[in-house]
Amino acid sequence: MTEARSSSQASGRPPRASRISLMVSDVDGTLVNTDKQVAPATVEAVARLHAAGVAFAAVSSRPPRGMKLLIEPLKLDIFGGFNGSSIMHADFTPVEQHFVPLDAAKLAVETMRARGADIWVFADNEWYIDNPDSQYVPREIRTVQFQPIVVDAFGDHLARAGKIVGSSSDFDKLAACESELQALLGDTASARRSQHYYLDVTAPVVDKGYAVRAFAKYFGVPLDEVAVIGDMANDLPMFDNAGLAIAMGNATDAVKALADKVTTTNAEDGVAHAIEHFVLPLAIGAR
Repeated sequence: MTEARSSSQASGRPPRASRISLMVSDVDGTLVNTDKQVAPATVEAVARLHAAGVAFAAVSSRPPRGMKLLIEPLKLDIFGGFNGSSIMHADFTPVEQHFVPLDAAKLAVETMRARGADIWVFADNEWYIDNPDSQYVPREIRTVQFQPIVVDAFGDHLARAGKIVGSSSDFDKLAACESELQALLGDTASARRSQHYYLDVTAPVVDKGYAVRAFAKYFGVPLDEVAVIGDMANDLPMFDNAGLAIAMGNATDAVKALADKVTTTNAEDGVAHAIEHFVLPLAIGAR
């Protein structure tokens, strides 16, 4: 729908794609619709990708357990949870896993709690909360499709955290906390919002761009033959590691400004539209 790649944006990125061998998608706001389901049109479009010889992978801020609904309909061989901190095979055996360093985890909890956010810790394949009345708990249950465990304190779970989340309905305060917390953490961990109401803290260096590189290595595909698609700021590292970057129609303006293409929204089968109009014309099997 729209197209833009400035020289400053392009300078650190792979060359513009002339063909596509791999597509990597974000999940929430992108691959799933507003009902948190994979639409039939998306399933059919991904099947056409596979038929054209294009591999497909997904990466999300979700925990790996929350990706289960995608594996069978999309025929995923590999996927990433926790913004790329956990790279998993389809049978949930890990390819690699990275945890938030303990000192960084403690600092993140202290800082986000002081800014009024509810804290969640994802560790040991579980989701731990200390406030069951948190506003966004029902939404997250619907998203990840498993129940949290209520604890009085996070204790040793912090030492094995794949992701720590600060959730808040004060979007402006959470945005300010994102910048503040990242400055405090430095290179010890990554702090990025995955939604306006979620601030995710994950392992250092590892992000969705890291996941793109891991997927490309797994499939033996050069980065300039990778297409990526997403909607939020935590998807921008994917853009930096791909030959074709696609923003969803429901993406933030900042994300759209850094994309090569903009598709329709996730309520309008945006991934299917992107595959049909932007990816399949460059598919290796289409040549």
